[in-house]
Amino acid sequence: MNNLDWNQLKAFLETAETGSLSAAARKLGLTQPTLSRQVAAIEQHMGVTLFERVGKAMVLTPTGLDLLEHARAMGTAAEALGLAATGRSEAVGGVVSVSATDAVAAYLLPPIMQRLRDQEPGIAVEVVSSNALSDLLRREADIAIRHVKPEQPELIARLVREAQANFYASENWVATYGHPRSAEEAAHLPFVGSDRNGRYLEYLRQYGLNLSEDNFSCYSDHTVAHWALVRQGMGIGAMMKEIARKTPGMVRVLDDLPPVRFPIWLVSHRELRTSRRIRVVFEALAEGLLDED
Repeated sequence: MNNLDWNQLKAFLETAETGSLSAAARKLGLTQPTLSRQVAAIEQHMGVTLFERVGKAMVLTPTGLDLLEHARAMGTAAEALGLAATGRSEAVGGVVSVSATDAVAAYLLPPIMQRLRDQEPGIAVEVVSSNALSDLLRREADIAIRHVKPEQPELIARLVREAQANFYASENWVATYGHPRSAEEAAHLPFVGSDRNGRYLEYLRQYGLNLSEDNFSCYSDHTVAHWALVRQGMGIGAMMKEIARKTPGMVRVLDDLPPVRFPIWLVSHRELRTSRRIRVVFEALAEGLLDED
């Protein structure tokens, strides 16, 4: 791409973003024939086909899709250079969607979002509360907070830290049933379950708790609802320790059992490298989720 004409690159970018020669020409203040010549010139210069015409739309070819990320990066760099040259600060704005489990979305994200809002008021964050793994490749979210490392090589993942969860019960529950510290002491006590198909029960058994379905007083696979039932005194339940510490009236029980450990991953797609607003939110989440207090 030596000696690439910047006007041709802008023609490629705007046509790719709008999907239309006429719309791109209006945005750049050019005539459609002029823009069409610039697109043809960059294709000739690079020796590739960047677009296919489908009806009135201009659709990127696979080669065009591969080059779009690099062109966006060049465009972002050129814009930043222009702002720096004129002494203006680079404003960050737009919407960034973040997918997280319901507990993380409800308890951990709000203070992080408040700090981000104070620092970058132009960015709006859409919080997608879901226990499913969002498909970042299909742009269901810009950033996902996950407890497993993604396998797709197209995704960018950063391990923030290893989190811990413990078992808790409400103060009223402890006043009624006592404070069990060992697995043996909990064998006949009520628990709040998360499913009725036996998976949660099997997990607890593998963790050393000799329980049966008779131990479950109620069930919920929604973590926030599960925690509300534990807070109400329906039984013992597990929760991230930083969430439990901030919940009044909760007591850690089964103290002899080791903490449940699990990773916190931040995951994004390749646009993380070229979109400043996504990078800003990504770094704010990484810093906020690292704080356990």
